[in-house]
Amino acid sequence: MINRRFFIELSAGAAGGLILVKALQAYGQQSATQVSCDTLDPATIEKYSAFLVIPPAMPRTSVIKAKGEKDDDNNDDKKQEDKNRDYEIDYYEIAVRQFKQQVLPSSLPATTVWGYGSIKSSGTVGQGGSFNYPSFTIEARYNRPVRVKWINDLVENPLEDGPGKRGKFLPHLLPVDPTVHWANPPGGNKGRDSRPTFTSTPGPYTGPVPMVTHVHGAVGVGDESDGYTEAWFLPEAKDIPGGYAKFGTFYETFKKQFKKNLKANHPSDEWKEGTATFQYPNKHRAATLWYHDHTLGMTRLNVYAGPAGFFNVRGGPDDLPPSLLPGPAPQLGDSPGTKYYEIPIAVQDRAFKPDGSLWFYPPARQCAGDTAGNGPFIPNGVFSPIWTPEFFGDTMVVNGKTWPKLEVEPRRYRFRFLNGCDSRYLILKIVSDLNQVAARHQAKQPAEPSLKFWQIGSEAGFLPVPANLDQLLISPAERADVIVDFTNLSVGTEFYLINEGPDGPFGGIGPDYYDSNPGAGEVADVATTGQVMKLRVVPLTSQDTSTPPDQLQLPAITPIGKENRTRPLALLEDLANIPGNPSVGLMLGTISKGKAQMKMWQDPITENPQVGDIEIWEFYNFTMDAHPIHIHEVAFQVVNRQEVQVDPSTKQLAGLIGVPVAPQPWETGFKDTVTVYPGQVTRVKAQFNTPGLFVWHCHIVEHEDNEMMRPYYIGPIPKDLPRPM
Repeated sequence: MINRRFFIELSAGAAGGLILVKALQAYGQQSATQVSCDTLDPATIEKYSAFLVIPPAMPRTSVIKAKGEKDDDNNDDKKQEDKNRDYEIDYYEIAVRQFKQQVLPSSLPATTVWGYGSIKSSGTVGQGGSFNYPSFTIEARYNRPVRVKWINDLVENPLEDGPGKRGKFLPHLLPVDPTVHWANPPGGNKGRDSRPTFTSTPGPYTGPVPMVTHVHGAVGVGDESDGYTEAWFLPEAKDIPGGYAKFGTFYETFKKQFKKNLKANHPSDEWKEGTATFQYPNKHRAATLWYHDHTLGMTRLNVYAGPAGFFNVRGGPDDLPPSLLPGPAPQLGDSPGTKYYEIPIAVQDRAFKPDGSLWFYPPARQCAGDTAGNGPFIPNGVFSPIWTPEFFGDTMVVNGKTWPKLEVEPRRYRFRFLNGCDSRYLILKIVSDLNQVAARHQAKQPAEPSLKFWQIGSEAGFLPVPANLDQLLISPAERADVIVDFTNLSVGTEFYLINEGPDGPFGGIGPDYYDSNPGAGEVADVATTGQVMKLRVVPLTSQDTSTPPDQLQLPAITPIGKENRTRPLALLEDLANIPGNPSVGLMLGTISKGKAQMKMWQDPITENPQVGDIEIWEFYNFTMDAHPIHIHEVAFQVVNRQEVQVDPSTKQLAGLIGVPVAPQPWETGFKDTVTVYPGQVTRVKAQFNTPGLFVWHCHIVEHEDNEMMRPYYIGPIPKDLPRPM
């Protein structure tokens, strides 16, 4: 096991090493009680037996005819012109429900999962409905608002005709740790959204599940619609225990705010029990977004259970004509059997029990040999009994299927990749020979790619120019919009999408990355997590009229202007002073006079840009691992990175090393998530245009759920917020 350090001294090619929380094979450790760590052996799971599922477009409920201003456009003349103009809002009623799905091959049991779906098209895909893992894609148009009534339907036998008398609530599929700072419904209205205290170590929470949905990457969204982590709500169930809080601290505040600002004289204006309605103006660049749960202290669990989907914004001045790109993508009204040449691909790692159910907490830390897995646990010690600092599954799942296959024609394809893993960084390549991959890894060398990626976009839209890449490095929550050219390849040719990211925390790709030195991470197992998907060339069925990627002229990018302020911020870790230095929690903070200062979730806001301000945020990483940092509400540009020197005796910055390094070619557009490497400062620039309360956090969701998230406010902070800021 690798010792973890809170502050590190920079060394050339430094790479992270920390607890490997990996579901490998039957392995147990004796503690106070015997812990079962058995998982379904991934080597016994048949690969490439099922076809890749291409998520269809989410069925729309209706179109709302509205009058007045679409959003907070700053043009007063335009506002006056719009006051008497009708416009349309695409309206969806989307619920999250529990169901069984064949994630594993058909020879193995089905898996109970959660997923979003339209209540207009109820039932699972196998029943002709829209509930699926991953969820269907919301297709949005530039400058055309999308309104969604999000429904928490985690109840027995949910009704299809909207809120009413419901069945009993469904408990979580996974153990919920009640000792972190979390939604905490049992605390009632006074104790919700808190870190509760205990007189003895508690077991997992088994009550009704709080949910709140965040559209990741949406810019210009009001804070009432952003899915704020303390705006969760429970399902409408007939057996909610007395005294439980039914919604989070900010739910009522945002409910009133929505009715005031976004009323459209429509039933969706009312937020009823078990629901919340959010609106997305879609005035930003055409981009690949995604939606997922964002409940305080439970995001890792809720997302792992399944509910997440793509949210694509198309059109506008920063998009390309569809004729230039491979397509079509799934759209509403498609005929059965439609061929798709633009395909969303969500890559996740999971672990399963032999009965097909999802394997997760609580035995992860014990199974990894982490000394924290034996306690002492809260309240007699500092460790949460169930939370673990990272999770790495042993089985790769793509669009809800383990190791699927995809038939491709000899033409160009557009793949929209999403890293939907909890903690795992992906390094994706396309190869034709798995034996070559194994041999190269045995020799501690990277595999030779057979096909290249042309990356044309990142999270917030197109890059300035296409980037020709041997591999895709994608952190959790990042997206990569790429073109892969299969033109002129022989029918029957087979390729494999592989992963050379580590089976553990990621610290960067240095000269010893493929070495066995555990300080450099551990490259994925070539037989399991090192494989992702199989691609086989089949006959061409229609002519490819898309433009070769090296000839594409992508929309120009306007640089953000001169900054008003530079904010130094810190990425930190709280380590226990016992053998192994296990993690107590991950933190964010500020830097004052060169010294990092930890900040907890409940601490007063320290980031408060004013409306219209342009700021550079400097992320200084004092931990041993890379972290994907996501800032809600804005799209930013990566400025540069620079190595730093830390004095471990004083815990202060001793200075900067060398010259700043420009962003990588795939980071030259607008982004919403950025990798911050250990021993470095990463600088990003953003303009903060929408007033309100938002968050920034690490998107390793285990970190996010245990203090590595902070609120921030754009504009003057109101005095009447539900809690001090």
